[in-house]
Amino acid sequence: MKVYSGIYTPEFPLSIRPMGEIAGFPVRPGMFEMVGATALPVGVNFSIHTRYGTGCELLLFRKGETEPYAVLPFPEEYKIGDVYSMIVFGLNIETFEYAYRIDGPSCPEQGLLFDKNNILLDPYAKAVAGKRAWGDRKEGSYRARVTNDIFDWGDMPQSTRNMCDLVIYELHVRGFTKHGSSGVKHPGTFKGLEEKIPYLKELGVNAVELMPVFAFDEAINAREVDGRKLLEYWGYNTVAFFAPNAAYASSEEYNREGTELKELIKALHDNGIEVIFDVVFNHTAEGNEKGPVFSFKGFDNNIYYMLTPDGNYYNFSGCGNTLNCNNPIVQQMILECLRYWTVTYRVDGFRFDLASILGRNEDGSPMDKPPLLRNLAFDPLLSRVKLIAEAWDAGGLYQVGNFPGSKRWAEWNGRYRDVLRGYLKGDRWESWNAAWSICGSGDLYGGFYDDGNDNYAGYNSCVNFLTCHDGFTLYDLYAYNVKHNEANGWNNTDGHDDNRSWNCGQEGETDDPEVLALRFRMIRNACALLLCSHGTPMFLAGDEFGNTQYGNNNCYCQDSEISWLDWGLLEKNRELFEFFKFMIAYRKEHRVIREKLPNALCGMEPLHTHDLNAERVNLPRDTMTFSVSFAGYDKEKERDDLVFVSINTHWEEARITLPKVQGRVMWYLNVFTYGDGDGNYFYPEGREPLIHGDFVLPPRTVAVFTGRAK
Repeated sequence: MKVYSGIYTPEFPLSIRPMGEIAGFPVRPGMFEMVGATALPVGVNFSIHTRYGTGCELLLFRKGETEPYAVLPFPEEYKIGDVYSMIVFGLNIETFEYAYRIDGPSCPEQGLLFDKNNILLDPYAKAVAGKRAWGDRKEGSYRARVTNDIFDWGDMPQSTRNMCDLVIYELHVRGFTKHGSSGVKHPGTFKGLEEKIPYLKELGVNAVELMPVFAFDEAINAREVDGRKLLEYWGYNTVAFFAPNAAYASSEEYNREGTELKELIKALHDNGIEVIFDVVFNHTAEGNEKGPVFSFKGFDNNIYYMLTPDGNYYNFSGCGNTLNCNNPIVQQMILECLRYWTVTYRVDGFRFDLASILGRNEDGSPMDKPPLLRNLAFDPLLSRVKLIAEAWDAGGLYQVGNFPGSKRWAEWNGRYRDVLRGYLKGDRWESWNAAWSICGSGDLYGGFYDDGNDNYAGYNSCVNFLTCHDGFTLYDLYAYNVKHNEANGWNNTDGHDDNRSWNCGQEGETDDPEVLALRFRMIRNACALLLCSHGTPMFLAGDEFGNTQYGNNNCYCQDSEISWLDWGLLEKNRELFEFFKFMIAYRKEHRVIREKLPNALCGMEPLHTHDLNAERVNLPRDTMTFSVSFAGYDKEKERDDLVFVSINTHWEEARITLPKVQGRVMWYLNVFTYGDGDGNYFYPEGREPLIHGDFVLPPRTVAVFTGRAK
């Protein structure tokens, strides 16, 4: 290493000047607390850490080349603790890509996989090089690029919308607009999604949950089945946690990676729509013992992953490995990652895939008070960010209603999905659970419990859903009795078998008008109950116009018409879209569905279940017909807010009696999923029929009534 005399030169100001030379580059010890690679006015700061590695080299590549043009070993004096840090002067971030090599002991039975020949991707990389075009197989190693973050967010405030006020719309960035029917100029990209914002506004959703957008390699397990190329389409195989998936950009963003994603987020925010990221901190794309070594395994395999006593990988994720989330080093990385996306991309919330893994100890056992979950819950930068847990994992840990989140976390309410699916198709033994679920799952989340800060657990702790990316679409839920995953190449053995679906009399596609009428009524029933349940509703993109996956309930590998939204169905099923649109607007109009209000002046209790006669509030154990009432005083409108929801899941009609309420309250029919014979399934305020006393619910029908004083 050449040592500089320290003489001032115009190129390098006195405050930050070279102290030596490595491989022909002026260098000096770097900024050790600045993780990853950061552009500076004089060059680039590189910082990386390894606990058990014994040596580190920085590799510089020219764009597109597989061999480095420079190798810069870190001197020992450029190391503090476990952190190597070096400023390399004169580097132009537009001319190079970088990676590392780590030397150290190789002892697989102890979890040590160091190999000085492995080219390793920076775990803190803000952009991943090596591939961009969707579906192309990566050539050579993963490498990183240094980004230039000059995006101006202006004075855009952070959203203060409560969880209970969200209507979440889950979508896949590529699949949302890839189909030729989407009509966008940039199909399958962030830009294509941005083009659809007017549609989202018309529908009325105010939050989009994006399936994984962190850098992943869709071609990592590419295979061919019946002439069709199958990819890791969903994206649940993270390569780099700090980098956006470059293939979702409509054009190359060399050193400006993430710009199009930021433009999308800003445009969504400008239109009142929050952005939630689906994040995967339970495993990585490095897989098990047979998987590649391209990043975490090469830096500190036995720190980043949960290992068995013989050095193999625990597999609580079902994907080969399990991230060791409660190791302090991994905790720190996850916390820094979420802070980064919150600050640099202004993300409003995170949904954590298989979140129960985040609460496992380093030996795989569940923890009572997982430090990672507490740190995320109380971090100052994340204090107003939504945290949503998929409160189970592939290792059998199921924590719905019991996720250790310090009352800061919301949960995907898996029980709501299972119970309502069953009850709607006629599983009468689910009646009590269905009633609990519609009322906010108070038996799981506390119902009207107030923690002293106006935080009602029953409203902010559960995300209610009937469909998501994993499973049937809402149309398929009533078109198929069983899954049809043959196209995935596993002889239909993959995917869930417990779907609680019903084909309404005929499996799959049909022209039978009676079967189709019943299917769409069942979809309207599901929609009406979801939007009239306490908690935060979420549904899958395309459900609002009857999108189908042709019975495939595990489309993780299907980059095809099976997974892409067919926008032609929007016009074909316009009635259904208008119904969803009305139900979302109805929910927004009635605060009493979303939150606890002061007691109603008319004397109705805030929340109740009702038998056929509304005066009877105790439900028979196996009833196929019941009602739920919500009541409160809306101070903004200066009137009572009264909603009465009735469900008949029987194949025969049922007669119900509406509540008798003080103060000359009359009941008006707003939603009638059976239809009035003239194509009306809902009635806006001012046009709804007035209902006196009794009301006949036809078979398999939901009706929603609004109470108003005359």
